[in-house]
Amino acid sequence: MTTPEGAIAARRKLTNRLIAGKDARRLAPFFALDIKVIVGDGSLILGRDDVLAAFASQFTDPAFVAYVRTTERVVSDAQGDRAAEHGTWVGTTRGVADTSGTYLATWRKITGQWVIENELFVTLS
Repeated sequence: MTTPEGAIAARRKLTNRLIAGKDARRLAPFFALDIKVIVGDGSLILGRDDVLAAFASQFTDPAFVAYVRTTERVVSDAQGDRAAEHGTWVGTTRGVADTSGTYLATWRKITGQWVIENELFVTLS
């Protein structure tokens, strides 16, 4: 049986591949319907549809390459139904310096699958 830590790290790696593939629709299963995201500039995005629309908008930019999130630590609750993921992220766009920083994500297990319910991205460079 996969641990929550292993399952979440694997799902994060898959989201990285899907972002690089620039297909926002395929990201839908990774987000709770009521997801809340604070992006690197402090803006707030509420709800899965708006998060997917934000990705879709970025994917139309031919200079956009990818966001890569690297999991550093995952801590789960005693029941194995909620977890906190901490790591670093890098955003790559052709022609400009990479942006990067740290992130915290909260995950919730819904019908046997881990989904992101909150994300906070802090831009540090």
